[in-house]
Amino acid sequence: MSTIEKALAKQKLSNAEKATDNSATQTDASVVQSQARETIADASQTAPLRSGTINQQCDIVLHQQNLVQRGYLFDATDRRLTQEEFRHIKRKLLNNAFGTGSKVLQHSNLVMVSSSNPNEGKTFVSINLALSIALEQDKTVLLIDSDVLRPSIARELGFEEKTGLVEYLLSEVTSIQQVMYSTNIPNLKIIPSGKRHHLTNELLASQRMASLANELASRYPDRIVIFDCPPILGVTETPVLANLMGQAVIVVEESKTKINDIKKATSQLNEDLAIGFVMNKTLKSTKETYGYYGYGYGAKSQ
Repeated sequence: MSTIEKALAKQKLSNAEKATDNSATQTDASVVQSQARETIADASQTAPLRSGTINQQCDIVLHQQNLVQRGYLFDATDRRLTQEEFRHIKRKLLNNAFGTGSKVLQHSNLVMVSSSNPNEGKTFVSINLALSIALEQDKTVLLIDSDVLRPSIARELGFEEKTGLVEYLLSEVTSIQQVMYSTNIPNLKIIPSGKRHHLTNELLASQRMASLANELASRYPDRIVIFDCPPILGVTETPVLANLMGQAVIVVEESKTKINDIKKATSQLNEDLAIGFVMNKTLKSTKETYGYYGYGYGAKSQ
């Protein structure tokens, strides 16, 4: 073999070695990329849906297991008896909001939940109604903590207080969308109460609040809006809010709430409201459940 032939053979061998090295490098890179993709996929499955992480789908994360243990509803298999009770309640609300009742009610999809006195379970009922309605395939629900005197939605659902309704009414935010937070339940959004303020009655009675009610009632035809309101007796804010609503759910605690208190409370509400009652903390088959026992319009429900 000539010197030239030897040189060419040596060059071919060198090129073959380089090609082999490049192939190995590309294979290693592919393995690393594959492992990285698997790591990201694993993280997306195990990490909670929080804003700023891989899944930027929601602003508020509701932790299902913890809330189910405390009696809140997430699907049809959780606490089936309670789920069935709330299913009956929401059917009446939805029929009034979007069915025959909507023809005679103003703002029929705006529902206030209140009670005669504190600690009768109104917030528990508000949250469970919102969660139950969120299970509907063709409806969305907005839960608003309008109990600006004693806000409790954030505490009950386990998320930090955020800018909310009060800041919007003070015009500290320009759009209601800025305080309307998505959750990891696709059909549920939440507006927290926001900061405490000494002019809560004036804010709730303001033209800005009335305009907000009009917007919420008409902007989304498939949405029902639940307002967790302060108790009625001894509070001026709730009757003010009632003038903006189409429906009211009054929570009554069995063996505690007095009939006179119920009559006094409902007499302060707008007579055009569709008023229903939820009997709370009743005992059936040794289990604490919730029963819906009445629904009507204004004085007819008393």
